[in-house]
Amino acid sequence: MSRLPLDQVDAFVTAARLGNLTRAAERMNLTVSALSHRMRLLEQRLGHRLLARGPRGVELTPDGQRLFDAIAGPLATIEHALRHATVRGDNTVTLSLIPSMATAWLVPRLPAFLARYPELALNLQSSIHVVDFEREPVDLALRLGGGQWPGVRAELLFDESIVPVASPGLVERLGTPAPDQLAHWPLLGDPADRWKDWFARFGGQPPDRYVARFDDTETLHQAAVQGIGVALARWTLAEPLVRAGRLQPLAQERMQAGFGHYLVYPERSLSHAGFATVREWLLEQAAGTRG
Repeated sequence: MSRLPLDQVDAFVTAARLGNLTRAAERMNLTVSALSHRMRLLEQRLGHRLLARGPRGVELTPDGQRLFDAIAGPLATIEHALRHATVRGDNTVTLSLIPSMATAWLVPRLPAFLARYPELALNLQSSIHVVDFEREPVDLALRLGGGQWPGVRAELLFDESIVPVASPGLVERLGTPAPDQLAHWPLLGDPADRWKDWFARFGGQPPDRYVARFDDTETLHQAAVQGIGVALARWTLAEPLVRAGRLQPLAQERMQAGFGHYLVYPERSLSHAGFATVREWLLEQAAGTRG
């Protein structure tokens, strides 16, 4: 048998590690069909199935498990050696963050960054998946949470807060409510419904039902923009819509969400000159966001 192409082997190991073809394709910057094609070629070469579809993604077959156990360790060793042997330019910095933060918070600030540091190239990786610094050539990331992640340094940029918001049209039609009167307005539910916390602090009772529920923050905010109802919005993401006149806060006071936005990076990034510049700039921008 001729030597196996490493692209097929890498496709197999990535899919086996993640247990999901879509996530594996994203990790390898491939389409799902291209990843599946590489897997089929490898299975044809070996003469047996390596992965089988399961209720939560893909699972290793017995033959696939034996192959994975044999090659995953050596392949990881090779990847680690190549990654640390690569000469990286100090003028290129790779930053990972979720799409909503990229759109609402970082991208509006980029023109000023590029004008101030024209010698730096900032590569943005926008993804909902948490970056694996051991496997991916990423220098730093923005994460939302409590600040406790193993194996990395985490610096608080700013805390997140929440506030009820509605479209100017809805406010014009219904008036401006007191905080404890919001239960009588059309309210939008989720994500991670915090209306009970809001009413517990400012008075009133949450409604028996919401006019609609949404499973992600951006869709929830857009529903408020369309005048469907009042959203308990994350201020970091809602602020650009407020500045644009598409949303209006219904309370002067904001409530702390109980989590924050963190700058996260591995120890290796400290030796990267470009990283130091981007880090200081992000901390500077975050200082203007607090409050």
